[in-house]
Amino acid sequence: MTTKSADEYLAALADALAISETRYDQACRSYASLGAWLHRPESTVLRYDPQIYVQGSFRLGTAIRPLNDEEEYDVDSVCELRLLGTGDLSQKALKKLVGDEIKAYRVAQSMVKPVTEGKRCWVLSYSDGAQFHMDIVPAVPNNSRQKLLLEARGLDTRWSETAIVITDVRSPTYEHISDDWQRSNPKGYAKWFQLRMGPIFERKRRAIAESVRASVEDIPEYRVRTPLQSAIMILKRHRDGMFVDRYDERPISVIITTLAAHAYNGEDKISDALYAILANMDRFIERDGRTLIIRNPSDPLENFADKWPTHPERQDAFFEWLAQARHDFGQLAQQVERRRLVESVVPRMGAIAEKAAARMDPPSGSMLRPAASAAIIGTGAASAPAFPNTRREPTSPKGFA
Repeated sequence: MTTKSADEYLAALADALAISETRYDQACRSYASLGAWLHRPESTVLRYDPQIYVQGSFRLGTAIRPLNDEEEYDVDSVCELRLLGTGDLSQKALKKLVGDEIKAYRVAQSMVKPVTEGKRCWVLSYSDGAQFHMDIVPAVPNNSRQKLLLEARGLDTRWSETAIVITDVRSPTYEHISDDWQRSNPKGYAKWFQLRMGPIFERKRRAIAESVRASVEDIPEYRVRTPLQSAIMILKRHRDGMFVDRYDERPISVIITTLAAHAYNGEDKISDALYAILANMDRFIERDGRTLIIRNPSDPLENFADKWPTHPERQDAFFEWLAQARHDFGQLAQQVERRRLVESVVPRMGAIAEKAAARMDPPSGSMLRPAASAAIIGTGAASAPAFPNTRREPTSPKGFA
């Protein structure tokens, strides 16, 4: 059980972490503009039916503000050429084909910063004032092969229709025509994630529509934030603050997001969602011998923790982070005074902890500043949430290869 003050503070934390609608609009306009460029009559990829779409935290609605003003928002996107396949060209050729168009777009838009190449993507950097860049991953469809692959293993194929394969310069077959490409399925993952949010997503979307007298279809998905999304945002910032000096060890966002979505059970309040997730998220880690598996829901053959065997410090860091998060938010749950709420999490959450306190309404009749004032009269003490005392033993996998 949490205090009323803790409930309100966690909601304020999520609000303080949320990216503004202006930023979301800006990102949407940017990849829509690039998509229009790829569909112009002179486009060298037009005949391959190009599609640009966002993936990652911007698609899932779990993106958070950068730690500081020097950091940029990273908008992950895919450029899928839907009439090409792995038998038509090499990864290198696809990367160049898409890259040439992105470079031409940058010149046409008079963008100052050069296009740079990443291991899997092209990076399109906008002006300093925009404070974001777009990572564009070239891809081709892989739905037929993915469905056959999963069927052969007796695994779930429901998300396979949107499966793709992407370029990666580290691939041994990068320069040759081959079926051996890196698999991906951001659309399938997003559909699974929305399923995990449950009916609360549509309820909130409908409520927003009614409040502004609009149709539900007119409300962009990014305007809706569920308790699951808010809890993930809070956990990601806690992770960021904890590993600011150990960036390479920090638990990756897709692991936190996947385990949190599994552990979420339709809770209506952010606090209830957060504590249910912290209590149960490690239950969804599987074990195969000494190897731990965090299965990609949209591709059961992919293990999000595949780097842990060769980087055991990352596995240790995940469980270290989970223990610290349970401790910090367990302490927060019992607090009444705002000063104590902030003190519970500020070592890991940083300046956003103070900003969240300032967002809370002052108690009725209080002349004190919000950050120093007591909680609303009638708020009682709460016991700490019950978390497992020991690390759970992961279960054996079913059908993993």
